[in-house]
Amino acid sequence: MRRGIGLIIGVGLVLGALGAGAAWVSREAAPPPERAPTMTVADALGAPARGLEGYARALEPRDFHFPEDHGPHPEFRNEWWYWTGHLATADGHAFGYQFTLFRSALAPGEPEGTSAWSTRQIYMGHLTLSDLGTGRFHASERFSRSALGLAGASAAPFRVWLEDWSAEAVGSEAPPMRITARSGDMALSLVLEAGKPPVLQGDRGLSQKGPGAGNASYYYSLTRMPTRGQVTVEGRTHEVTGESWMDREWSTAALGEDSVGWDWFSLQLSDGSELMYYQLRHRDGTVDPFTSGTFVPAQGEPVHLSREDVRLDVLGTWKSPRRGVEYPARWRLAVPTQGLDLEVTPALADQELPVSVRYWEGAVRVSGAHDGQSVRGQGYVELTGYGDHAPRER
Repeated sequence: MRRGIGLIIGVGLVLGALGAGAAWVSREAAPPPERAPTMTVADALGAPARGLEGYARALEPRDFHFPEDHGPHPEFRNEWWYWTGHLATADGHAFGYQFTLFRSALAPGEPEGTSAWSTRQIYMGHLTLSDLGTGRFHASERFSRSALGLAGASAAPFRVWLEDWSAEAVGSEAPPMRITARSGDMALSLVLEAGKPPVLQGDRGLSQKGPGAGNASYYYSLTRMPTRGQVTVEGRTHEVTGESWMDREWSTAALGEDSVGWDWFSLQLSDGSELMYYQLRHRDGTVDPFTSGTFVPAQGEPVHLSREDVRLDVLGTWKSPRRGVEYPARWRLAVPTQGLDLEVTPALADQELPVSVRYWEGAVRVSGAHDGQSVRGQGYVELTGYGDHAPRER
């Protein structure tokens, strides 16, 4: 989804006036003091009563063009570039990572005035590393105005950056893409190949997330990108290979007014297939009918999944030591029409990001069956909106 994750773009509206900032945490047992969340996902991606005039809206399917659509869409209010992946060294030391760059518009159109500081765009970045060998989770966040070259995005050549965090084309077109990011003693330097062709989510890339006109995003994914490079953590650099997943979304007020968050799954199975599924949640805990997903077979065309096609059961929970919020922490995910019956388990229990919009996003492991054959897999799960709103009385 966000992917969004993603997801949390709108927090830039709150902190944008501060210019650039950064925060980094690494935890093993006792969590350090952390800032309180400053905005909810529903605030960031919902439809305000006013203020959307002048922005483009996702109203109907469009033609996608690659590699151009890897670049920015500044006519929309929110946008993100989202990568997650599983990596390992030659001797089996495993890592999960998340790298996300968000753009949020302060107002539609070009900035007024002639000052070099003038901008109507704020960028936010999240970087996490799940060290599955040591059981430690590392997370970092930063912000910057899109002015003076501090942050921005371009399509030709493809590049999106936030200070020294960046994703860019390796050659004249993307992919392949190079991800570069460093914070404290954590760093990524990765090259991602194309893998499978882009998957257009929803109705030919129009992902409807609510009942109103414009409660939608344009959304596509690269579901299995061969990846190689270096991971640095706690002073040691590891040569790694693995697979990544890229999500791209842009929208203006995608969520419906009663949505509070989502549970999003991106799973890569050992038989070469992939599954994306997001379950939208209402404030009263019920599941939104605009919940949907996509099954990508090892060969052949992707298959759109409706809410009725998927059964998601929570098998366990985990309570945050920072907020006391309880998250789902193990799932059974079944898609009978595709012969899928899977169990999804977090690779680490505590992969909650202690950032401006609090959410859990982390590496997961998968086991189960596909068409009666045993499969295993890996992926990422994103859980947003937990603890943000009390249910409304009916």
